[in-house]
Amino acid sequence: MPSRVKPLRAVPAKVLLVDGHRAGARARCSVLEEQGHHATGVHTPDEALSLLQAESFDVIITEYKLSGTTGPEFILTLREVAKGVPIILLSGFVDALGLNERSTGADLVLMKCAAETSQLTHAVSRLLRSRPKVRRIRKKPAASDTDPGAKAPRKTGTHE
Repeated sequence: MPSRVKPLRAVPAKVLLVDGHRAGARARCSVLEEQGHHATGVHTPDEALSLLQAESFDVIITEYKLSGTTGPEFILTLREVAKGVPIILLSGFVDALGLNERSTGADLVLMKCAAETSQLTHAVSRLLRSRPKVRRIRKKPAASDTDPGAKAPRKTGTHE
């Protein structure tokens, strides 16, 4: 079932979603893919860590309640394994447990609610925009390299 979320002209990202509920993982991945992202859903932290050994991701989304651990504990591990990758924590217990970015280590904490899909897609786009862009420094070609008619620079000294 397509979501009603209006696409944000975001740069496509590789998103890893860790969600113990298969239906929730499929639904969230579908929404992210409708936005043009490449979403991969896994159901346990161990699956996520195995996948992170083989692939890199632009954003990681995890739940608070996970098999064998909690979101904040898993985020500590993710910070070592996936250095610099923004992390979003999803939970239905945000208010009840007083979860926030500082207490969980996540870059963003989102409440599971009716508006979750739009909040999630906006959060992914915002994190992608706020990441520093990696620029490749290329050597600027000399004029003689790019323009066959250009003259070679004159030497101005007596010694070569």
